[in-house]
Amino acid sequence: MVPPGAAHLYHPRVTLAGSPSAQDPVARSGLPPDRLAALYRLMALARALDERTWILNRAGRTHFVISGQGHEGAEAGVTAALEPGRDWLLPYYRSLAGVLALGMTPREVLLHQFGKADDPSSGGRQMPSHYGHAGRGIFTSSSPVGTQALHATGIALAAKLRGVRQVALVAMGEGSSNQGDVHEALNFAGIHRLPMILLVENNGYAISVPAERETAVRDVAVRAAGYGMPGVIVDGTDVVGCYLAARAAVERALAGEGPTFIEAKVTRLTGHSSDDQQTKYRSEEELAGQRARDPLPCFRDELRAAGILDDAREAAIAAEVAAAVDDATEFAEAAPDPHPSTLLHHVYAEPGDPVPGPPPGAGSRTPEPPRGAGVGGPPGARGGALNARTGEGAGEGSVGSREVPRVTPPSGGPA
Repeated sequence: MVPPGAAHLYHPRVTLAGSPSAQDPVARSGLPPDRLAALYRLMALARALDERTWILNRAGRTHFVISGQGHEGAEAGVTAALEPGRDWLLPYYRSLAGVLALGMTPREVLLHQFGKADDPSSGGRQMPSHYGHAGRGIFTSSSPVGTQALHATGIALAAKLRGVRQVALVAMGEGSSNQGDVHEALNFAGIHRLPMILLVENNGYAISVPAERETAVRDVAVRAAGYGMPGVIVDGTDVVGCYLAARAAVERALAGEGPTFIEAKVTRLTGHSSDDQQTKYRSEEELAGQRARDPLPCFRDELRAAGILDDAREAAIAAEVAAAVDDATEFAEAAPDPHPSTLLHHVYAEPGDPVPGPPPGAGSRTPEPPRGAGVGGPPGARGGALNARTGEGAGEGSVGSREVPRVTPPSGGPA
């Protein structure tokens, strides 16, 4: 229901749940057939990598999994509206398809999962699925949920102040959207009309807590009216619908019209994580109904009906994906672990780290040393952009005791 007096701000777009649109996806999206097939391949790759992480975990070869199965349609559709190298993605732990769309490779994903020295997200320090890649415009994730919304607001503010055409997309679940950080971020973004998009992937559960016990409203996008921005609701299994919602939001942001709140109704096909048994709080009937809304076969069937996919093309994609996942697994498992001597790297400032000078007008005040050097810090700092020499294209920097190329943020992005 639209709040009284907010009709000009709240524009929900709800697509038909559980089935593809009868309209041809090429005509509906404006995307060529090969681009739509590439989105399917992206989703298939994300699913295969996700499934591989579960196998590795159950075999005792990695220690934790937090899955994005069921979220791939929303992530692939929304990020298809971004421009890699220009825009920033602030992901959360279910954003595997999103980080692949922005340019992370399967090898880099599994280096991160194994916690290896060349892990571009953190050099083996972050938990699995806490993605980050400064060279790809992927801002490092944080375990306290919702904090990335404030970072997105800061990036969007910097873009506006610099006059740079750039969008910051921040993703989270509906449970995270209840955090105070998110309110502060959206309030500020709304006031200053910042080029930011909030994507809430609502799967109905915050770990084991159902949505009706998380929030007093059914659709969290109705909150957008309180921040002076559009609230858009879309079926997260409808890839083209998610793309159209995001494309409109990007156009709006780049036109200086401010942020957009997108809520994608998705399904969570696994437990919250490898430490959760969802059958204790979800019935088999509920789970069977959710499996029918799996975005991967839904999108496959839509592309088949449109003549974009056939048996031969689908088999070729499946073979490519399987080979990429096998290669990434072998590469990452054989890669070196972080050396114990590097344990405190990227935590405190170290000799040789650059010290920022005083701001203009500060006179002769002695500059303070940086408080820390984390991922996304000053370019060239030890704790700045971490990347890996994986043989798949990387930047220059230092990870552990090994020199690798460093990277810089996308043009106009925060230094």
